[in-house]
Amino acid sequence: MRGAFMTPVKTFRGYSYPLGATWTGDGVNFAIFSQHATGVELCLFDSVNNTEDNVRIPLKERTGHVWHVFLPDARPGQLYGFRVSGPYDPERGLRFNNSKLLLDPYAKAIAGAVSWADEMFGYVIGDEKQDLTQDFRDNAWGVPKSIVIDTGFDWQGDKRPAIPLHESVIYEVHVKGFSKLWREMPEQLRGTYAGLGSQLAIDYFKKLGVTALELLPVHAHSDDKFLADHGLTNYWGYNTIGFFAPHEEYSGSGQLGQQVAEFKAMVRSLHAAGIEVILDVVYNHTGEGNHLGPTLCFRGIDNLAYYWLHPENPRFYLDFTGTGNTFNLLHPRTLQLVTDSLRYWVLEMHVDGFRFDLASALARDHSGFNTLHPFFQVIQQDPVLSQVKLIAEPWDIGEGGYQVGNFPVSWSEWNGKYRDSVRSFWKGDEGRIGEMAYRLTGSPDLYEHDDRRPYASINFVIAHDGFTLSDLVSYNEKHNELNGDDNRDGDNNNLSWNCGVDGPTEDPQINALRDRQRRNFLTTLFLSQGVPMLCGGDELGRTQSGNNNGYCQDNEISWFNWHRDDKQNQFLEFTRKLIQLRKEHPVFLRPKFLKGRRVPGSEIRDVMWFTPGGNQMTEEEWTSPFVRCLGMLLSGDATDAVNSKDEPVRDETFLLLINAHYEPIPFVLPGQENLEWQLILDTSDPEGFLTEPKTFASGDDINLGGRACCLLQLARGTQAQAREESWKKRPVEFPRVTAEEERAARKS
Repeated sequence: MRGAFMTPVKTFRGYSYPLGATWTGDGVNFAIFSQHATGVELCLFDSVNNTEDNVRIPLKERTGHVWHVFLPDARPGQLYGFRVSGPYDPERGLRFNNSKLLLDPYAKAIAGAVSWADEMFGYVIGDEKQDLTQDFRDNAWGVPKSIVIDTGFDWQGDKRPAIPLHESVIYEVHVKGFSKLWREMPEQLRGTYAGLGSQLAIDYFKKLGVTALELLPVHAHSDDKFLADHGLTNYWGYNTIGFFAPHEEYSGSGQLGQQVAEFKAMVRSLHAAGIEVILDVVYNHTGEGNHLGPTLCFRGIDNLAYYWLHPENPRFYLDFTGTGNTFNLLHPRTLQLVTDSLRYWVLEMHVDGFRFDLASALARDHSGFNTLHPFFQVIQQDPVLSQVKLIAEPWDIGEGGYQVGNFPVSWSEWNGKYRDSVRSFWKGDEGRIGEMAYRLTGSPDLYEHDDRRPYASINFVIAHDGFTLSDLVSYNEKHNELNGDDNRDGDNNNLSWNCGVDGPTEDPQINALRDRQRRNFLTTLFLSQGVPMLCGGDELGRTQSGNNNGYCQDNEISWFNWHRDDKQNQFLEFTRKLIQLRKEHPVFLRPKFLKGRRVPGSEIRDVMWFTPGGNQMTEEEWTSPFVRCLGMLLSGDATDAVNSKDEPVRDETFLLLINAHYEPIPFVLPGQENLEWQLILDTSDPEGFLTEPKTFASGDDINLGGRACCLLQLARGTQAQAREESWKKRPVEFPRVTAEEERAARKS
C-alpha cells in the first residue's frame, strides 16, 4: 500500500449541496456529481508539484448522484482533486479511469498547468486501437490541482455602475495583452488583473470614454498539446477547464487562491470608476477536445452527462464548435453547472454581464437551435441572471447555427451582419447602400420584432478574432504562418482591402488612404444606432502584421504596443472625440428604432435619406448596384430619450454623409432657405474633427471626398425647416461603376 493511504483523516458524511469545495468556517464540504460512476475518491495534496496524492479519501455517501464528504480539519488553501471509478468503455460513451487525477468542475481556484505527456490521456497513445485501450499510468504529477478558497472579501460598499445598454461603449480587451508592454505601469502589475484595475489603466479608459470592458476569457483554461508541441499557447483562452476559477496566469499576487481576491479587487476598482465588467464566457465546449483528447475533468467524471455524444456511436462526440466536443446543456446537471457558474460570477465576483461564445451551441436540442431551450428559460426566470447584460455570439459551426437576429428578447447579439456590411461598403462593393441604411439605424431588419430594441445589436467592425483595424486596411490576405498550421487557420473571407499594397509601405498616398479608411470605419461605428464595441488597441493603431487568428500568439504580435508616434496619438484623439460626441448627443443612441415617419404632433421626421442632389432616396436608388453615396439626416427632436422628470430630451439635428466611391462627389445640403449647417467632422482631414467648423447654407454644395464621410450639425434654423427637402435640388447621376471597374480602381 502506498504511503498516500496512511495518513488518518477525520471525515463526516457531509452534504450534497452546494457542489464543489465549500469552506464553512469549521471545515470543508466536498461534493461532486457523477451519475454513472461506481466510486469516487477525494485526493489531497500539500504542494502543486506533488508527484502523488498525500491522502486519498473514499467518498462513501451518495445523494441524488452527488458524492460528498465533510473534512472538519481542512482549511482554505487545501489542494485537492478527484479520482472517479467506473467502466472504461468508449464505445458505450464511458471513459472512467481512476488512474487520472481530475479537476473539480466547481473549483473556485486552480493551481498549476498541464504538463503534456502521454499520461494525460485516458487511453494508450499510439495503440493500434486508438482510444479503446485504457492507460493505467498515474498522472497526478502533471495536472493542475483544485484549491479550497475562503470567499470572504471587503467589497468596500461596491456598487454596480448599472449603465443602460443603449448608453454603453464596450471595449473588448485581453487582460494580459493590454498592459504587458506598458512601461509606465509597475512591472509587477503588467499583464495582470491588478494592472487592468490600476489607476493608470482606469485613467486611460476614462479618458477614452468606454463604459464597459469585455474581457476575453478569464476562466481557467489549458493550452492545447498541439500548441505546446510547437512552443505556442492558447493565448485567447477559449479552452476552458474551470468555469468558476479565474485564470491563474493573470494574477500578480499569487496562484494559490490569491487570483480570486485580485480579480475581485480589479472589479471593485473599475466599478468605483463607473466602468462595468463583462466576461467572454465559453460554455459551449471544454478543453478536453474530441475522443482523442486528454482526460482532465468532465470526461473522467461523467462523459455521458457532460457532452453531446453521437447517438449511434457514443464513442465519438458531436462537434458544433470546431473544438472536438460540445457541452450538453440538455442534461440538468450540466445546465446547473453553467447557471451556477454564471450566478457565482455575478454574486461573488460582481461582474456585470456576459458575452457567450458560440451561443447557438448552448441552445441546441435534437432538432437544432431552439429559442425555447431550457438554457434560455432558466436564465429568463432567474432573478439574478435575467438582470445582467446578456450578449450572444449568435452562431456556431453546426447546421443552422447562424442565428443572428433570432435570440430571445432579453438578449443582445454580436451583429456579424453589421461587421460584414460596413466592411463591404467601405471597400467599395456594389449594391450595399440599402443594407448600410439598416446597419446605421440599429439593424431593424434583424431586431425590430418581438419588442426588441436597437441595443439588441452590438455593432462592431473589428473583434479579437480577425484582422485588427490597421490590418483590415493593409492586407488582402491573412498571414498566419507563425501559428504552425501552414497558414490554413483563420478566416479567408475578411472583406479587407490593402489600399493598393499588401503590408507596410512608404507610399504617402496609400498611407493617407488607409488612415482615412480607419476614420471611416470608426465614424460609422460610433454614429450608428445600437451599441458600439471597440476592439482594444485599434484606437492605438495596433497591428498583428496580417495575422487574423492570433489565438496562440502570447507575444508582441498580440500585446499592445504603447510606444506611439504623432500619427497614432492623432488617431487616438480622434477616437476619443468620436466617443465623446456620441455620449453628448442622445440622437445617436436612441433606445427605440427610427421609423422614417413624422414624429407625432409635429412635422418632423426622425430620419430622412438624401441623394447628393438633395433629393430623398427613391426605391430605384436604394436597390441600384451603383449607389455608393448617401446622406442620413437625424432629427434632434426625436431622440426618444427622457430626463429624470420623464420629459423629452431635445438634441441637435445632424446630417451624416458617406461616400464609398473613389472620387469626390458634390452633395447639396438639404433644408429651406436661411438654414445654416456646420461641418464638424470630415474624414478626409487627417485630424477628422475640424478645429474650426466650416459653415454652409442649405442648398450649398459640399465637396464630399472620395472614400470619406462628413458630419454636419444644424447651426441655425428650425429642425422642421431642416427636415424639408432642399429648396435647391438638382438631378444627380450616380457614378455607374461596375464591380470590375471598382476592383481596377482599388489596384490603382
